[in-house]
This record gives sequence, C-alpha cells and structure tokens, in this order.
Amino acid sequence: MVNRRVPKGAIIGIGELTPVRYSEGVTTLALIAESVRLAIQDAGIDKAEIDGLLIGPQVGETPQHVPATVAEYLGLEPTMSNVVDLGGATGAGMIWRAVAAIEAGMCETVVCVLANINEKGKALRSPNRNPIREFDVPFGASGANTSYALLKQRHMAEYGSKQEDFALIAHWARKNAQLNPKAITYGKPASVEDVLNSPLIVDPLHLFEIVMPVAGGAAVVVTSIKNASKGGHPPVYLLGAGEKITHRAVSQAPALENAPLSYAIPRALDQAGLSVKDMDLLSIYDCYTSVVAQTLENAGLCAPGRFGSWMKEHSFGHDGDWPLNTHGGQLGFGQADLAGGMSHIIEAVHQLRHEADLRQIPNARHALITGNGATLSEAAALILGVES
Repeated sequence: MVNRRVPKGAIIGIGELTPVRYSEGVTTLALIAESVRLAIQDAGIDKAEIDGLLIGPQVGETPQHVPATVAEYLGLEPTMSNVVDLGGATGAGMIWRAVAAIEAGMCETVVCVLANINEKGKALRSPNRNPIREFDVPFGASGANTSYALLKQRHMAEYGSKQEDFALIAHWARKNAQLNPKAITYGKPASVEDVLNSPLIVDPLHLFEIVMPVAGGAAVVVTSIKNASKGGHPPVYLLGAGEKITHRAVSQAPALENAPLSYAIPRALDQAGLSVKDMDLLSIYDCYTSVVAQTLENAGLCAPGRFGSWMKEHSFGHDGDWPLNTHGGQLGFGQADLAGGMSHIIEAVHQLRHEADLRQIPNARHALITGNGATLSEAAALILGVES
C-alpha cells in the first residue's frame, strides 16, 4: 500500500496569454498585469485576497525593487514577496516556494507570474516606463535623499514635528556608536546642535541624518531547530516575522500611519506571542532619521506624530529604558549597502548572546529587528529571542 502524503497546497487559478511572434507598444508590466487578471478571474477570488507575490527576474521596466514595482502596478500589498531566478525551472520553483510561504504563515494566497515582451529588431527589454519614471523622476524626485526628504517634510507638515525631534535620533545613533569601536563614527559623537548645523543636503534633511555609505559585509547562518544546539553559542531563535509592500514610488505612498511597517511589526509580534513592551532591544533600520521616527510610531510605541515628545521622555542607550540601535545603527555604524540592514540582525544576536561588551543590555532576551526597502515601501520585521 502506498502512503499518500497530505497535500500542502493547491493551484486554484491559471491565466495564460496567447503567444505572438512580436509584441508592439506594450510593456512587460502590462503583460504581467493581464496574466494576473486572468488567473484571478479563473480562481474566482477577489484581488484583495492575494497577499503573496512571486515574480521572475526579467522585468525590463525596473532593474531593482522588482516585487515592489510589480505590486504597485498591480495594486497589491503582499505580505510575502520574492524574485525567483531559476531559468527554465523558475515556474516550477515558484510553486513550492508559494506553498512553503503559506505553510510558514507568511501569507494565504500567492500569485506566481512570469511574462516578457519580444520586440522585433530589439533586445529582450522593455521601455523604461513605470510609475516612478513617469510621476517622480521627471519632477526631480530622483534618488533616496530626495524621496526621504519628501517623507520627512510630509511628517512635519501633517503632525508639526520639528527638526530637533529628528536630530535627536541622529544624536542617539552617534552616542551609541561611541561604545562600538567598529563604528565608522567611533570617536565622533554629535549633539542635537551638531546635527542641525551639519549641511542641509535636501531640505529638510541634514547630512548627519543620512547614512554614510561604507564598504563592508555581513553573513548569518540559519539552521533547523534540531541542529540549533550544535554551535558554540546559545541559539538565537526566530520567533516571529512580518512583511509588507505598499508601493514603490514615493508619489504612490499611503498615509504615514499606514506605512508597511504598521503591518509587518504587529504581524511579527503576534506570531511571537509578544508585545512591543516585551522587547529588550529595538534594532531598527535607520537609513534616515525619518525612517526611525516612522518605525517608532508604526510599532505602537507612541501615537502618530508623537515620536519627538516620546523620545524626550526616554533613554536609548544600552542602559536606558528603550535600548535603540545599540551598535550605532547605520547612522552611526555605517551602511555597507545591503549589508547595512544585516548589521541590525548581527547586533541583535550579539545582545541576545550577551556578548556585546561595553554596550551589553542587561538580561536581554527579545529583540525587534526591522528592514526597509525602497522609500518606506518594502518592510520586514523579525522577533528574535533566546531561551530563559
């Protein structure tokens, strides 16, 4: 008798375009959208039920932030997204990844989509057209500094937050970095006044509110629960995770209180069965001061628009009541491109292993780590913890 395995997932909808020898006047994004529309129609579900997105690497309109660009174009806000790049095996590879994500509790219904154009006499690429190229770049909103300046300006306009409030974030990053000899700003503290007196790069962002790009790297080894005790250190466990994409172009960003971290953080905490008040460390992605401000509010630590007054009431060093980016964060430690985000995980592991030397948080057991992609567009949150 053959033992039949319990099904882990099911395909409920399909959509396929009629092949044509050459495409004309159409973009890859448009083909993706039509394919997804047909699949959702075939499934008999509402588009809002799609909370997972797997996309191939060939989207000619964008060389990076591919899931965010596609999600924005489709009007989706996935809680799990990824690029799958396996050549001819990509389609098959997407299916099991979708099931794995569903089993992991990251999403419920995933759309997997692949499409491309074929223009006669041209290489396999699409015109460089997507919302960020149409509605942002032509008006000068190009690059991270400009986009994050707009978000900071929006916060100040909506809530009345002050320059001094944001400068306080950079001050604490520099202050904590003084206990981390590896930090790029080690030996270079900055007061609130120093931050405000640093050059204005893009109004209202000052130089010290912006990460310093550096060279560097980071790596993390993850194993199964059964192998967790094999290492030479106390294992640090993933207790919860949350993810959300809301947009790509800053012109398409939702209300600040609905930023993707407002979903990702509560989701991670809920999976862990913990509250933000249980966190011993806030290891928050901090490419700009405005990102930290938004994260504190989205985490529920303070009401929207109140991060400044909340910060003045608390202390954020390793010995404070709310330890925040004890390694200095990217604003104090430095941002080695994508490894900058990994530094927040590395610091959390150091703290939870109780090996952070002079900056060690007493009795640290739980940490909140956040990640941010594009312009407060792609959010991820993790809860890490150790056994008591």
